[in-house]
Formats: sequence, C-alpha cells, structure tokens
Amino acid sequence: MKRKNLTPDLSVMPQVSETDIAELSRRGFKSIISNRPDGESADQPAWAAIAAAAHSHGMEARHIPVVASQIDDDDVAAFAAALRELPTPIAAFCRTGTRAALLCALANEGSQSADERIRIAASQGYDLEPFRARIEQLSTSTPFAREGD
Repeated sequence: MKRKNLTPDLSVMPQVSETDIAELSRRGFKSIISNRPDGESADQPAWAAIAAAAHSHGMEARHIPVVASQIDDDDVAAFAAALRELPTPIAAFCRTGTRAALLCALANEGSQSADERIRIAASQGYDLEPFRARIEQLSTSTPFAREGD
C-alpha cells in the first residue's frame, strides 16, 4: 500500500483492499474516502466491501465516485465536505491516487495557490498540470475549513 501525504490530515493512494483497511486502521487512520466508481474494473473490490471493512475497524467511510475529466463543482463540494466532516487522518483512494489528489487540490485546502497545490501533488508523484486551469479557477475561492476552525 503506497500512501502519499498531501496534507497533515490527508493521504492519497491507489486502490485499497479489505486487508489494507486493517493496516490503515492500525496506522491511526480514522476515515476513508473512495473516489473510484464501482465496476470501473473487474479486479476492484466493491465499495460496499471496503466500507464494511472500514466500519468493522471503527473507521468512517465515504464514497465520492468521480471520473477525472468529469469532476464538477458538486464533486469538489462533496470532497471538501468530507474533509471537514470526517475524523482525521483521512485516507482517500482511486485507481492510482490521482483523482484523490486532484480533488484535494480542487478543494483548495489551506488556501494554497494553484502552483503550490500542483507542486505538492507532483512531489508525491501526481501530475496535476493538465488540470491547472481548473485548479487556478478555484484558487481564489474560499477554502474548506474544519469544524471549529
């Protein structure tokens, strides 16, 4: 399981298994977000199985399935809400981790500039440059804030 830390409270990674959920729980993760639509590939576990594994380990689970080229404002708002509402630290995944990294950048965590968000993702192996225009569009929007911030 190759997890990449994008913020102190959010790590992203490729597809996880039920066994990975147990390991994430042992490492202190409190929540998991799936950004992968069910049935995207024949070898991926169903979201219901991943969510059940998360719940059995005392973790919260949220499913926000997206296709990278079709992410809309509602998807970004749902991801930002998950970051506000779920207990941290959070592990987010998709097939490779790129969609999760992109949603993190689009959610404008920490009011970082588009350059900063693209650089952070690149430092973890995710190329968000093709999405620069969309990230820049949201760079002046209000960032999410956790409850009590």
